[in-house]
Amino acid sequence: QVQLVESGGGLVQAGGSLRLSCAASLRTFGTYAMGWFRQAPGKEREFVAAISRMGGSTNYADSVKGRFTISRDNAENTVYLQMNSLKVEDAAVYYCAADRWGAATRTNGYDYWGQGTQVSVSS
Repeated sequence: QVQLVESGGGLVQAGGSLRLSCAASLRTFGTYAMGWFRQAPGKEREFVAAISRMGGSTNYADSVKGRFTISRDNAENTVYLQMNSLKVEDAAVYYCAADRWGAATRTNGYDYWGQGTQVSVSS
């Protein structure tokens, strides 16, 4: 059974940083593009960032470019999201997702999803 487990969420002041992790129980982790999405209360889930299967390509939503960095460690079956210069509007539940044979350009249609981790940003 595939499991994606996010961690690292919490409460941070605006301007602060958080690092999210997503541990994947995927036998062939390197065959999956990985993405991060978020959903704020009353809003639709939105794409945040994605990384290609070997980590050579990344893709970001315009709202997080220059502040967030996605990375992965295929030896540890883990994907990360480093979030710097956090803004109040970044507050949301953050989800990681896996897309078999996908590419970093994919912003929807992922195969597997985690349960999410809450990120709260105070002003």
